[in-house]
Amino acid sequence: MYHVVTMIKREYWTGLIQKALKTRPILWLRGVRRSGKTVLCRAVEGAKYFDCEIPEVRKLVSHESFLKDENSGLIVLDEVHKLDNPAQILKIAADHYPKIKIIATGSSSLETIKKFSDTLTGRKNTITLTPATFEDSQNFGVTDIKTRMLLGGLPPFLLQKDKAAGHYAEWVDSYWSRDILELFRLEKRESFIKLVELILNMSGIMFDATKFSDMCEVSRHTVKNYMAILETTGVACVIRPFAGGGKSEIVSMPKVYGFDTGFVTYAKGWDTLRGDDFGLLWEQIVLNELTAVMQERGINYWRDKAGHEVDFVVKRARNCVDAIECKWQYSKLNVTALKIFRKLYPEGVNYVISHDISVPRPAEVSGVKVKFIGINDIRDIFGKT
Repeated sequence: MYHVVTMIKREYWTGLIQKALKTRPILWLRGVRRSGKTVLCRAVEGAKYFDCEIPEVRKLVSHESFLKDENSGLIVLDEVHKLDNPAQILKIAADHYPKIKIIATGSSSLETIKKFSDTLTGRKNTITLTPATFEDSQNFGVTDIKTRMLLGGLPPFLLQKDKAAGHYAEWVDSYWSRDILELFRLEKRESFIKLVELILNMSGIMFDATKFSDMCEVSRHTVKNYMAILETTGVACVIRPFAGGGKSEIVSMPKVYGFDTGFVTYAKGWDTLRGDDFGLLWEQIVLNELTAVMQERGINYWRDKAGHEVDFVVKRARNCVDAIECKWQYSKLNVTALKIFRKLYPEGVNYVISHDISVPRPAEVSGVKVKFIGINDIRDIFGKT
């Protein structure tokens, strides 16, 4: 059984929710299973909670009379995709009940349904709840970044502070039965789960559908469809290349990360971490922090055909591009790729994000200007992008 998630404050997220509700009447809160959506919604002050998984609740909230009875205030419709026509009730609320605000949670795949997306255009904001940020982890009592890496960022796993493989396997089974089988009606469980395991195990790899089709024993087209589902449901984080049209740049092949370090270490069979493991996991921790603060804004990577690579790239303006290198130890920085990148894109800041940096500081390394920052600086710098 999972540890019961208590009402631990996640102030960054509740602040984000409150800000989003000021500009539009509907907030779509999405995130992978067990990321804490329900608990977060219940922590929002003044929210009235309705669980749409309960048949009686579905019957109650599916009719306009429900909105007439509520009339005003903040309503949470958890697992809203369980309703027969969730877009209809949300649209009616947005258009005819201006005193009502609604937080709707549920499967991210709901947003791929054209009717749902079109109906709520201009009426909703979207927030993606990521696995726990480092600030969240500290609130959950995990202050050691290495422990956060090993256990991952799903609150129940962080709170139990125990690397129990059975819990991760149970999550994967639940993901298949409740998010995939129920919503996408796929038939080849073995091939799909094989792809999930490969993406987790090979997290950070450049994605080649042909290679994965051989390993999963399905067609290339099927693998691409599966990947679209993994991205939609948040289990795969797809980072696309940044390119300005240069002949030497990779322009089409994305990098794919597993959604959470705990599941990556589970897929790799790691019960403890060794020195060589920290680089990849730190890169994922940084990506999680960037996703949390940037939300819908673009995060890319850069690579040329000679293999020079910049971990992440954030476009600030038309001709201004920030480069981000993730280094577990800042002293291990190699600026070769940054030099080549800056010949193509001279405008922007070179950030090096390291766990052993406590105070931001500028530096020059082999003729390249960089700014060393720590994980706690990410929100201040990239939250304003």
